[in-house]
Parts: sequence; structure tokens; C-alpha cells
Amino acid sequence: MNETVKTIPVAEPISVSVEGMTCASCVRRVETAAAKVPGVVTSSVNFATKKLTVDRTEGFSAKTLAAAVKKIGYEVTPQIIELAAHGLRGADDAARLKGVLEAVATTVGAEVNAESGAVIIENIGGGRQREVLVETARLAGFTLNAPTSSAHDHAAHSHEHMHHAGAETTLKRDVMLAAIFTAPLFILEMGGHVYEPMHHWLMSVIETQTLYYVYFALATVVIFGPGWRFLKSGFPALAQGAPEMNSLVALGVSAAYLYSLVTTFAPGLLLDNARHVYYEAAAVIVTLILTGRLLEARASGKTGDAIRKLASLQAKTARVERSGQVLDIAADEVATGDIVIIRPGERLPVDGEMVEGASYIDESMISGEPVPVEKTTGSHVTGGTINKNGTLKFRATKVGTDTMLAQIIALVEQAQGAKLPIQLLVDRVTALFVPVVIAIALLTFAVWSVFGPEPAYTYALISAVAVLIIACPCAMGLATPTSIMVGTGRAAELGVLFRKGEALQALRSAEIVVMDKTGTVTKGRPELTDLVVAEGFDESEVLRLVAVVESRSEHPIAEAIVRAAAAKHMTPSTGLEYSITNFESVTGYGISATVDDRRIDVGADRFMEKLGLSVAPFAQAAERLGDEGKTPLYAAIDGKLAAVIAVSDPLKPSSIEAIRALKAMGIGVAMVTGDNARTARAIALQVGIETVVAEVLPEGKVQAIRDLREGGKRLVFVGDGINDAPALAEADVGIAVGTGTDVAIESADVVLVGGDLMGVVHAIEMSRATMRNIRQNLFWAFGYNAALIPVAAGALYPAFGIMLSPMIGAGAMAVSSVFVLGNALRLKTIRVA
Repeated sequence: MNETVKTIPVAEPISVSVEGMTCASCVRRVETAAAKVPGVVTSSVNFATKKLTVDRTEGFSAKTLAAAVKKIGYEVTPQIIELAAHGLRGADDAARLKGVLEAVATTVGAEVNAESGAVIIENIGGGRQREVLVETARLAGFTLNAPTSSAHDHAAHSHEHMHHAGAETTLKRDVMLAAIFTAPLFILEMGGHVYEPMHHWLMSVIETQTLYYVYFALATVVIFGPGWRFLKSGFPALAQGAPEMNSLVALGVSAAYLYSLVTTFAPGLLLDNARHVYYEAAAVIVTLILTGRLLEARASGKTGDAIRKLASLQAKTARVERSGQVLDIAADEVATGDIVIIRPGERLPVDGEMVEGASYIDESMISGEPVPVEKTTGSHVTGGTINKNGTLKFRATKVGTDTMLAQIIALVEQAQGAKLPIQLLVDRVTALFVPVVIAIALLTFAVWSVFGPEPAYTYALISAVAVLIIACPCAMGLATPTSIMVGTGRAAELGVLFRKGEALQALRSAEIVVMDKTGTVTKGRPELTDLVVAEGFDESEVLRLVAVVESRSEHPIAEAIVRAAAAKHMTPSTGLEYSITNFESVTGYGISATVDDRRIDVGADRFMEKLGLSVAPFAQAAERLGDEGKTPLYAAIDGKLAAVIAVSDPLKPSSIEAIRALKAMGIGVAMVTGDNARTARAIALQVGIETVVAEVLPEGKVQAIRDLREGGKRLVFVGDGINDAPALAEADVGIAVGTGTDVAIESADVVLVGGDLMGVVHAIEMSRATMRNIRQNLFWAFGYNAALIPVAAGALYPAFGIMLSPMIGAGAMAVSSVFVLGNALRLKTIRVA
């Protein structure tokens, strides 16, 4: 089978999931370790998605990266790609193929079964890597394709979703186990403190030392069972001089547990009034933090809904015609040029061009419009859309990661993994946060030990543990990335794709939006907008005859007239035959022909005057059309002036509404176009734009942007053509209309998928809402720590006799993380104009 393969550029960033990260300090450690790996240019971790993204160059090795991450206590979780090898001639071939696949820079490991031909590859390169691996094997003389068994490799996002579900299941199990053993410990110990009769009853039925043994057994199960994750990660990180959240928990829990062990098994080492046990505190801390992590995992799962929804739109199988046969194959096995057959109700697997049939297709996943779009021969169709009725055939033009849906998913993932400038400040703070907290805890212990009331060591221990537990920086690490994930996901649902994360922050302060005209404010394709007929002529008949004559011309204006007639089933496309003779094109004037023995002349006013016909009867209509920026044409039938016709580039339906909405937001709007000044001013007048710069070349647009930006205004440019690329790059934020050229889209920071100008409004609204949400999260995360760390240290004890229990600290810490996630999830329901 021929397969079109595009190799991944060396500079293209790649992402991989990392297990074990629990706070912002973990993020810093993983980023630092990854940055030291040969071939890694930059590294960035998104704490919400638990993904590491690296920019790589020559010399990069996925194996080395995985080893570096593992060395500091974390695990990369590569995607699993399953393929089938054909024609292997024994173990030697299998070994050689294994070597070829493992030589690919993004491969972590590969296994090849010489007998069955099954190939399993662990890879971190993302969606394009399957194509790269197949092509690499082909160049080495091996043929790889999807396994015939079925469920060949799942999409990476599906695998990750299953992995996330598995992690959530493990957490749920551990929380239940911890709760079962903590509950009796908590009730027995705390019940006696709260209800004195219970304390006396307990002392009468069981000896204190025996009770301590029971407490010890229950707490040990909790700490070294569900709580083991904190110890195994926290202490190694501490030993390496890079403490993180697990280190704080491990120190706090261990301190309470070890003090209790001394009281239980070597009480002689302590003064009589210092012999207390804190088994219940250690166990409750573990249980509460695990509960917080479970709630956090559930909420985090919801932040990735946008990607999962998009991924669910991808068809799993395709029906294609090859060599005269109809075959059912996996969707990612479709090759460019394949003829794909789609029946009613089926989802299109790839992008393509219709070659047979007619149908209505639901394109709401791209345009947001619920009304199905009619598709006929020659129409473009998009993978992921749904065929409503009628069987159709189309030729595949874009497959695999080149389809529009795959590119949308890639852009959303890229945006969700972005780090905004504001995150850099958070990273710098959290890099110092854990060491500072440990220092505060040690200072707290020392102060209480020297100046605290008796038993001083008991007070010192409680306060130090409370500081360690309440200061866990989970909320700090989640504050920014969760808002970005949810905000960009919601934006994608509105047809707005952020290609660069910085744009999400920059758009909130947009002061002026500059727009191109053609294809941005207008549709970018001429349409018949006006047809005014003279008395005694029928509008339908005039349109029919003019369209028949214009069907012989290749001029864009002629095409617009023919399309308008075709929409009303008036042209030869319906099967009717017309007798056309004496066709003549008069350069600079118009065209003439005889249709069914009737003389038809179509052209400018000077053509009518040349024919001896006065256009005065249409003077008022012509003046109106001119004011609207339209150029009138005239039609004569059998020597009589029959109609005035206007073909122009009409406004997009949403342009006026969008510009009105931008002004209501306090944002200035200007138009910069290469079109003639009269037309530009007419269009600007219709949509409500006062500032117009017309008749400029591409470099002129750049200068116009610099002039409009005078005074330091934050400027946004919106365009769609190749000539808009320099302006898109020059603007503070460039927004490309998704119906435009690839060059424009590549030059932009934001892409509007459906080409609707309201997308600009939605982009700014989502930017403002997301940044507002991030500020709320950061205020809560930092404010919480700033307020409660002193309380945990005992700042209120001298004046009010108040001390903060480590158990309350653990609960508050869990609540802070869940609050941040819950606040971020509010962005999913944000309403836009």
C-alpha cells in the first residue's frame, strides 16, 4: 500500500505524560532535569495535564530523557503504538527491525515478535510518530501497517484518558483503605478528648499502653500502605536537596509518627508530661490529603473534556475503493488519493473533495452552525463531520495528522500546555517556597522548644507539623494551568484556537483591533447582490439569460452571476440545453451573445452607450450602488435596457455585530486594506468603522499598524490572506481567519476556525475571563498560605491561646486545591456575546 508520509521537523516540540508530580516544586524539578538532557533546547511542564513538553534538536534521545526523569523520582508514560510487520524472515530480521525502530529519537523502547510480526513501540513523539516509524522502517526495507486484529493503536489522548481513569481508581481504593483504618483511630482518640465520659469508659476497658499498641497498628497500616507514596517520593527529593510537596507531607507525618513511637515503645526518653501520641494526627493527615488528591484528580479530569470531545469526533474506520475493491480499513490507514465511500449517518474519516453524489453534511463541529450544508461534486468535505443523507464518494486530500480535525486537536493541546508570562513569576516563587517552609517549620520548632509552655516539645512538634502540612503548594501549582486548560478548551468550542499561549494573556489588554477587508470583514468571494429590472422585464428571465451568456466567461464577476442563477436552478447545470451563438467579448466594455434567438448584451455603462442605450433610467439605483461600494453592470435584451446588476464582495453576516461588540468592550476598530479607497470607505461605513487605511501594499499594512499603535497601544490584527502575513506577525496579537491561507494561519497567534468575526470578540472575552480566573486562583493560593502559615506556627497563641491542629491544616490544604480547580471549571460555562 502506498502511504504518504510527512516526517516530523526536528524543531517540533514533543510532549509526554509524567507520573508522580504532585505540586509546583515537582514541576520545577522535572523541568530542570529535562533541560540538562542532551538535545533538549527548552523544557516546560504543565502541572494540570501532568505533561512535559520539550523543544529538541540533534542528539535528542527519548531513552535519555526518560532515564533523567526517572532518576529524580518520576516516570514518563510513553504512548503505545501497535503495528504489524510483514515478511519477517526469522529472529535476525526481527532484531534488525527492533534496532531500526529504537534508533528513532522519540522511541523509548520497541519489541518485535518474529513469529507473529507484532510490533509494540513505546514512543513520546505524539500523533505524527506513527507515520515517522512506518517510513523509517520502509527505508530500512520493512513494511509496517496497522495490526489486522482490530483495535490497533489507540489515539494518545484515549490512552491518556484511560491512564487517568486508572490513577483515579487507585486513589479511590487508597482513600477507602485509609479511611477504614483511620476512622476507629480518630474516634477512639479524639472522642475521649471531646466527650469526657467516653475517655473514662475507654480507660476502664483497656489499658493505656495496650491502646497505644492498637493505635500504632492502625496508623502503621495507613502510613506505610496508602501513605507510602508520600514517603517514597518525599524523602529522596529531600535527600537530593530539592524538596517538594511530598517532602512536606513525609516530614510532617513522620515527625508525628516517630514521636508517638517513642512514647509507645521508649517512654523513658520523654518527660512525664510530654508522653503523648499523635498517631491519629499522622493517619488523618494521610487520609485527608489523599481525599484532596482524589477530588483534585476528578476535577482535573474534567479540565481535559475539550480534547476528549474533539477526539471523539474522529472516525475509527473508513470504507475505501482500491483496485476495484471496496475495503473496510482503519481511519488512519486512509492514504491521500483514496476514494472514500460514506453512507447516511456516517462520520467522515478524513478531509477530501466530493467526486460523486450529493448530500447535506453536519459541519457544526467546525462552524458551530447547526444547519447542515449541501455538498455536491467538487465540494470540500472535512473529517469528523457527519453525512446526513445520501451516499457520497470523495477523494481523500488530507489524512492522518494533516486533517483539519487533527490540527485543531493539536492546537488545543498546544494551547493547554502553554505557559503564560504570569506563570514564570509563579515558578520563581514556588522554586523557593518548599525550602522556605521547611526553614519556617524548623524555626517554629526551635522557638516553641525554647519559649513555649510545658510540655514545650509537644507544642513545638504540633506547630512545626502544622506548618509543614498546611503549606503544601498544590494550589499554587494548579492555579494557572487549570485555568488555561479550561479556558482554551472553552475557546475551542467557540471556534477560537490559540496557537501561542502568550496571546491568551495579551488579548485581555487589547486596545485597538485592525482588520483586513476582503475575506475578513467581507466574505472574500464576489456574489450577486443586486438585480433591478426595467419595467416590462421579468427578473427570473433576465437572470437566466444573463447567466447563460456569462457561463462562457471566466471572469470572477461572471462566476458570481452563474452561481446565483445555479442556486435558483436556472443554468445549464440543471440539464437544460441552450442555443448560444455569436458570443463576443469586447475588452473593457462587456460581452454579447445570442441565446435562443435573443440578443443579450452585458457590460459597463460605456458599453450601453456604445450600443446607443441610455442608462439614465437606472441613475438613482446606480448612485445607491456606488455609495455602497458596488460597481453596477447593465444588461440589454434585444436592444432594450433590461436591468442593472451589482456583483460585489458582501459583508459576512456577523461583521456589523462583531464590530459593535468590540466597541462596547471599549476597543477601537480600524480597517487596513489594499482595496480602493471608495470601496473601503463604503464597507467601513456599513459596519461602523471610522478609521480606514486603503490602497496599501503588504509592507504598507505593517507601517499602518506601527502608526496606529503610536502611543504604545496593544494592537490586534485580523486577516486571512498571504498579503496579511507580515501584518499578523507585526501585531501584538495576530488573529487569522480559519478560511484563509496556510501562510496567514502560520503567521498568527490565534485562529478563528469558522471565519466568523464574532470569533475575535469571543477570543478577547475568553482571554479576559481566563486571566481574571487565574488572578482569583493565585490570590486564593498565595493568600491562603500567607494567612495560615503564621497561624499554624502559633502566631495567635500568645494573644488568644489558639493553635492550629495538623489535621485541620491537612483538610484546609485539600480544600484549597479543590477550590482552585472548581473555580477554573467555572470557565466551562462562561457565556459570551
